[in-house]
Amino acid sequence: MPLELFLGAPLLSAVIAYFLGCSNGAVIISKYILRDDVRTHGSGNAGLTNFHRTFGGPLTLTVILIDVLKAAAAVLITVWISRHLWDGACYTVGDRPAKYWAGLFCLLGHMFPCMFKFKGGKGILSGGIIAIMIDWRVALVVWGGFILLAVLTKYVSLGSLWAGASFPFITWYCFSEETGVIVLAFIIGGLIVWQHRANIKRLLSGTESKFSLHKKKQG
Repeated sequence: MPLELFLGAPLLSAVIAYFLGCSNGAVIISKYILRDDVRTHGSGNAGLTNFHRTFGGPLTLTVILIDVLKAAAAVLITVWISRHLWDGACYTVGDRPAKYWAGLFCLLGHMFPCMFKFKGGKGILSGGIIAIMIDWRVALVVWGGFILLAVLTKYVSLGSLWAGASFPFITWYCFSEETGVIVLAFIIGGLIVWQHRANIKRLLSGTESKFSLHKKKQG
């Protein structure tokens, strides 16, 4: 295989995953369909929770669908590239490195979308889909803790922080001999926790908003 192709395949998959990640459902629906950018409301975050609190309604399901599909597409396309172009880079441990690679760049696109002035979401829903596609054990720890904390405390951000913080450690536990995968997992988890730094401050000060199934009332 030509060296250019071997080196270019990871870059190609990173670019594809990043731009798929940039397809932020909350921004697309609010800015171009509702003509009311979600980032000007509530927490200012371009994520599912803030969208639901601000607008509610069935369009929330559309946001979910976009964020689920883009994460799944990023992983599947990167796995295909790893099998057909990224010769030798992933074969020793299957598709797992490709999935973590796709996850990192998809989440970078979601968090820092170049077409939306690098102001995106926090990556929880997309990250959760990526966890499911990586391994059922990773998904069980990430999703199980998220759901438990969010339901018991009504703080979605607390569940989200668990998801980000636990992701690298369950990766380490499951794939302790795969150094590259572990490094990628710590970067992904660190990004998610970093994106929730404002939530951490509000949780500590007791001013964090609790989740409700109902749209936040105006006025």
